[in-house]
Amino acid sequence: MKRGKKYLEAAKAFDRTNLYDPAEAVAIVKKSAVAKFDETIEAHIRTGCDGRHADQQIRGAVVLPHGTGKTVRILVFAKGAKAEEALAAGADYVGAEELVPKIQKDGWFEFDVVVATPDMMGVVGRLGRVLGPKGLMPNPKAGTVTMDVTKAIADIKAGKIEYRLDKTNIVHVPIGKASFTEEQLAENFQTLIDALNKAKPSALKGQYMRSVTIAPTMGPGVRINPVKLA
Repeated sequence: MKRGKKYLEAAKAFDRTNLYDPAEAVAIVKKSAVAKFDETIEAHIRTGCDGRHADQQIRGAVVLPHGTGKTVRILVFAKGAKAEEALAAGADYVGAEELVPKIQKDGWFEFDVVVATPDMMGVVGRLGRVLGPKGLMPNPKAGTVTMDVTKAIADIKAGKIEYRLDKTNIVHVPIGKASFTEEQLAENFQTLIDALNKAKPSALKGQYMRSVTIAPTMGPGVRINPVKLA
C-alpha cells in the first residue's frame, strides 16, 4: 500500500518496533496527526479470544469521560409515550414500522446509532440483514435495547461507544479526536481498557490483550505495551 509523504515523515519520528506507555503513545499520536481535518484517534486491541466460541465473545459499551468528539445521530424505534420520551430526550429520529421500507428499499441511513424499546425488536428484526453488517443492530448488552430511552440517549450523546470483537478477534474503537488534549485522550483510553478488562471472558486461557495500537485516521499506529494494561 502506497503511503503519503506526511505519513512517511510521521512514521520516521518514532520507533515503530518499540512498545510505549499509554501517555507516551498518546503524545506521539497527537504529533503524527497532521491532516487538514480533525482526525479521529482509534484504539485497536488484538485479543487472545476466539470469538467463534460464545463463552469467549466480548461485547459491551462504555461512556468515555470526554466523549468521542463526534456528533452522533440517534434513531429510536418506539411507539406512543416512549416515542414522545425519545423525542424529548434529544433523539434525532423516532419511528416504528413505517421506517422499515425507508431503510430497506430507499437505503436511508442518516443515523449512527439505533435504540429500540424491547417491544419494537420484532419490527427491528426485519432489518437485521441491513443493520447487522453495519454494526447498527440494537443489543441489550450495549444498552441499546431498553425501556429507559432517556438514559440510553443521554449516554450516547455523552460519548458512549460500543466495543465488540471483529472476525479476527480485534476490537476497534474511537477514543477521541486529535484536537483533544493528551490528558483527555489518555483518560478516554484508560476508561476503555478498564471496561475491556472487566469484560475479559472467564473461559479465556493465555494472554488476553496480545497487541494494543492507537492511531490517527491518516497516520501511523503507535504500539502500547499490553503487559502494563492488565
